[in-house]
Amino acid sequence: MTTTPDTLRAPLVVEFPFTRSLGPVQAAFLSGLRERTVLGVRTEDGRVLVPPVEYDPETAAELRELVEVEATGTVTTWAWNHEPRPGQPLGTPFAWVLVRLDGADTALLHALDAPGPEAVRTGMRVRIRWAAERTGAITDIACFEPHADEGTAAAEPRPHDGRFDEPVTGIVAPARLDYTYAPGRAQSAYLHALGDRRTVGERCPSCTKVYVPPRGACPTCGVATTEPVEVGPRGTVTTYCIVNIKAKNLDIEVPYVYAHIALDGAGLALHGRIGGIPYDQVRMGLRVEPVWSEGGRYPDHYRPTGEPDADYDAYKELL
Repeated sequence: MTTTPDTLRAPLVVEFPFTRSLGPVQAAFLSGLRERTVLGVRTEDGRVLVPPVEYDPETAAELRELVEVEATGTVTTWAWNHEPRPGQPLGTPFAWVLVRLDGADTALLHALDAPGPEAVRTGMRVRIRWAAERTGAITDIACFEPHADEGTAAAEPRPHDGRFDEPVTGIVAPARLDYTYAPGRAQSAYLHALGDRRTVGERCPSCTKVYVPPRGACPTCGVATTEPVEVGPRGTVTTYCIVNIKAKNLDIEVPYVYAHIALDGAGLALHGRIGGIPYDQVRMGLRVEPVWSEGGRYPDHYRPTGEPDADYDAYKELL
């Protein structure tokens, strides 16, 4: 990607923990992994699905018949990973593989520890390498490793009641996305202006709407926007919500208010936190102004200006 000197680039990380409760089938599957036991579920037509699901993907029938399959299996397809990323199963190059465990009719996705792509092939026999410490998660399978045997693909799955001591009832799966963000010409100009404590959008030459932040093109008319327009700094609260859940790494006491704020002269509202007023006194039509962060790169929050509330007709098209 080529950029002009005025175009900005910065690393960006989007990260959050995803918490979910488990039904009886998934709870049994993860509890089993903790005990070095792999469970599948049998469908009405006799197929064994591993990983198990609670409803048949073809008929939507509820599935509850659990069976135990082997820890050995056959690679059905694979792809070599030359550069493992943080958080992936292995820190050295490895193969992503789909493995049909003996006794199963579907394949499980995981990592295969192999010295190189020349050592991997479709049809090769592998077995589970269990993690030394297991907690009831898919990571209890550390990876797969090559396994020289004569093949037991016809092994019969064994019935299992799915009962384990201290069953796993929920999981927390961290989600993380690392990438480099290049905002482009329009948003680079917007960010540069914020450094001077100014808010600058761009006007569509067709519908005349002023977009803040600018997008470089009007999504309605499909034409480029190049005319800069300074808006604000004051604006009007159009809608808002009261936040009662404290966000990780965000040093703001709850409850607080996040709002859509239509800056004077803008054709649509942007997001901003409201401060300087009790949360239960924030209202539609409230007139606000920015309070800049230390160093002045962006507004930390917006506070009331003391002006009379805006008339509803003045902002109803910006909701």
